[in-house]
Amino acid sequence: MPIAQDEKLRNILNNARTIAVVGASEDPARDSYAITRFLLDRGYEVFPVNPKHETLLGVRCCPDLKSIPKKIDIVDVFRRADAVVGVAEEAIEVGAKTLWLQLGVVNDEAARLAEERGLNVVMDHCIAVEHRRLIP
Repeated sequence: MPIAQDEKLRNILNNARTIAVVGASEDPARDSYAITRFLLDRGYEVFPVNPKHETLLGVRCCPDLKSIPKKIDIVDVFRRADAVVGVAEEAIEVGAKTLWLQLGVVNDEAARLAEERGLNVVMDHCIAVEHRRLIP
């Protein structure tokens, strides 16, 4: 990855305090579960977003981004690509700083919408992989 991109990702990760994990699952076999745990273990305040669950890893789940009681730095998305535009619109609405689409999640329209409204956009990258690589 180019150095400028690495710096951008490092800045996003170092400056974030709150992360919403959209599509968080209570199934330990799912990547969203493991990454929610990873982010909690790294000291981030994590808000799992899934209307089907009450809690995840001891944290109250929120049904949507608008239900989160704090300003969100990163919206980390574990949803199908065709559902991401709606998540991007909600991230814009709540004033998130970064829209992070997990590995395998690509939606150019969502990225364009978020970037046009001033959000950082990371697409098709795993937040845990990048964190391990860039943050000592």
